[in-house]
Order: sequence, then C-alpha cells, then structure tokens
Amino acid sequence: MNKATSPARRAAVAAALAMAAGQGAAAASVAAPPAAPLKATVSHWWTSGGESAAIRQFAEAFNRAGGQWIDQAVAGADQSRASTINRIVGGNAPVAAQFNTSKQFRDIVDQGLLNNLDDVAARGNWDAILPQTIIDVIKKDGHYYAAPVDIHMPAWFFYSKAAYAKAGIRSEPKTWQEFTGQLDRLKKAGLIPLAFGGQVWQEKIVFDAVFALVGGPELYLKVYRDRDAQAVLSPAFRDVLVKFKSLRAYTDAGAPGRNWNDATALVVSGRAGVQIMGDWAKGEFTGAGQVAGKDFGCFPGFGASAPYIVAGDAFVFPKTNKPNVVKAQKLLASIMTAPGPQVEFSARKGSIPIRPDVDVTKLDRCARMGIEIMQDKARQLPNAEMLLDPDLNGALQDVLTNYWNRSETPERAQQAFVQAMKDNTW
Repeated sequence: MNKATSPARRAAVAAALAMAAGQGAAAASVAAPPAAPLKATVSHWWTSGGESAAIRQFAEAFNRAGGQWIDQAVAGADQSRASTINRIVGGNAPVAAQFNTSKQFRDIVDQGLLNNLDDVAARGNWDAILPQTIIDVIKKDGHYYAAPVDIHMPAWFFYSKAAYAKAGIRSEPKTWQEFTGQLDRLKKAGLIPLAFGGQVWQEKIVFDAVFALVGGPELYLKVYRDRDAQAVLSPAFRDVLVKFKSLRAYTDAGAPGRNWNDATALVVSGRAGVQIMGDWAKGEFTGAGQVAGKDFGCFPGFGASAPYIVAGDAFVFPKTNKPNVVKAQKLLASIMTAPGPQVEFSARKGSIPIRPDVDVTKLDRCARMGIEIMQDKARQLPNAEMLLDPDLNGALQDVLTNYWNRSETPERAQQAFVQAMKDNTW
C-alpha cells in the first residue's frame, strides 16, 4: 500500500490540520474525494479511419469534461441502428446512440423512449443557430430529441488531381454534358472514370445527386416531399433515370458490393477519376495525407447555383430516470454541439459544423465552401431521408437498385416508384 494513502498517514494529516486551525476548520479543509466520472456508453457506426479519428474528438472532449466515454461501435449503419433499437426495447439501452439526421428515430420519439434535450438546446440557442432543415427533424411537438453533430452534403464530387492531369482535364465541369465528357476522357486514359460502390445506399446517393442537379429542386421536392405521382411519371423524371443509369458505363467490374471507403481509395491512389459521395469521404483523403486543392479537388455540383443537399448525423438519448445517466446525456449533448469540439470533429470527419459561430481556419477549402453555400438558404435542399419515412425510403432504394442492376426500362422504374409510394403511404 502506498504510504501517502495509508490509514495512519491520513489520520496524521487530519490531526495536524485540527491542531493548526481547530476541528471545524480542519473538517472544511479536508478535500472531498473526486466525483466519479459520468459514464456514457455511446453506440455508433463510425469505424473507418477518418470516422474513428473524428469521433475520438468527442470522446476526448467528454473525458476532459468529467465524463468516461465507453465506445460501442457497430460496423454498418443499418446494423448499428437495429442494435440500438433492440437494446432500447430490451431494457439495455446505451446512454447515447447515433442516427442520421432524419426520420429514422421518429418511431422511438413517438413511443416516449427518448429523453428530450430542451435545456441543452436552450443554453446552446439551437432555435437561432441551427438550419431549419435540421430543426424540422430533431424537434417534435416543441421538444428537441436529438443532438445534431454535423452537416453533411451527400452529393459532393471528389476527383483525383493526378487522374485529371493524366486525362488532360484542366477544369471542373459546369454542366452534366461537360461532366460526362470528362468521364469519357478518363476512360480513354485507361482510368476508372467513376469510383463506385455497388451497395444500395450508395446507388441512392448517386441517384439523388443526379436528381437534384439534372431534375432540379422543384421536381425533387414534388417527388420526395409531395409524393406527386404525376411528377414521377413525367418526362423530366424519366430523363433523370436515364442519366443516372448512363453512369453505369463508367464504373468498373469490381464495383458491386464495394465499400464506400474502398471506392474513395481508388481516387486517393489516382486509379479512378471521380467519386460522387458525401463529404465524409474527405476523412479518407486527409488520413492519406492528401490536401484539398492540391492532391484532390471537390465541387458540390455544376455551377454557382447548384442545390446543396443537407444531411447529417445526430445522437439520441434513450429514456432513463437515473440521475447520473441523465447528467451524462446532457453533458455529452453539450460537448458534441459546442464550437470547439464541432470544429475538431468536422476537420477529421469531412463535414461542416452545425453552427456558424466557429473558427473555420482548421477546416479545408471544401468545408469552407460548404459553410459559405449554407448561408444561402435558397440553395439548401433537404436530404430525402428528412422528407421520407424509413419504410418508403427503403422501398424507393429497392426500386432504384433493381433499375441500376437489371435490364429494366426507365418507364418500368417510374411505375415501380409510383407503386412504392402508394404502398407506403403514411
């Protein structure tokens, strides 16, 4: 036993204090034992190199503030969310759990299974600083039920400077026609034109990028927000489907089943020219020591008025009445949404902070571009998951993956789209 903590030593110290200043003063002078850290089991799906580096920023900030972060990563977004819901229902809920900033957690809100964050939101002035597109999905019946931790734009175009140089491409495309022309030049140069991961959610990301840019925000909202069958059956929507599927000719034979970060690695290595992916892909470039504007380029669409799709991640806090768990939840929500951790996280994750009052000097040129675009509310377009319930979103994903991977006409895909909307009406 260490002498400094032995019973005899503690008694001697106490006696000396009592003799020097009297028993009452001595009692006041004896230091109280340090409070136990507020433990927080945190469930999430961030397991790639860039993602892991990012979430460590929240963990370290939480630990410095008196918490004890207990990491419970579950690979795969769908698997992680399913694990969280099963644990909540089974009475073994984590202290905090990741969802997308979407309607994914609306059911557990409606069932009263989450603690609200109203006091944290009030102290952080969320009503004033958060974009309305995010408020609309994390606030229900006047209460905040999730802490948003980032703003992602899932339709960025990332390209290899080396690949572009090899193909003789000297500028970023301003139109769809210019973009496909560049893909042709990359193909002729012996490169993989489009780095692609043939998984359902990645196919949906590419489709939505084409939809927003080619179809335009008005058609996009008529379909996803208004669920307008006539809009789905229109020639304009057919054109979106045709242009989407035309990209398949620019992918490689290894695309089916490929993980998104493995597709990013093709661009990082210069073997592929372009990837259409969320800005979380920047974490992979950063992890490889590459610099935006020098080793790789980024653009959020074609031209200065391209719509900017808003998506992101948020953490929910399962219902509990245990005082220390509630304290841990509120501390964690406060830390995750504070300016300092927001910047440190986004610098590694590739996202932009949820709040405008941050120091942007640590963020790359792509992030600074995103922050500037977000100031123009006219360019903000909600991610489809913010507008659709999970069942309908999943059904539409199935329609698109069938169309992408099978010999199916765009007209058949239009009909399937309409049927999916009818079958999944709220």
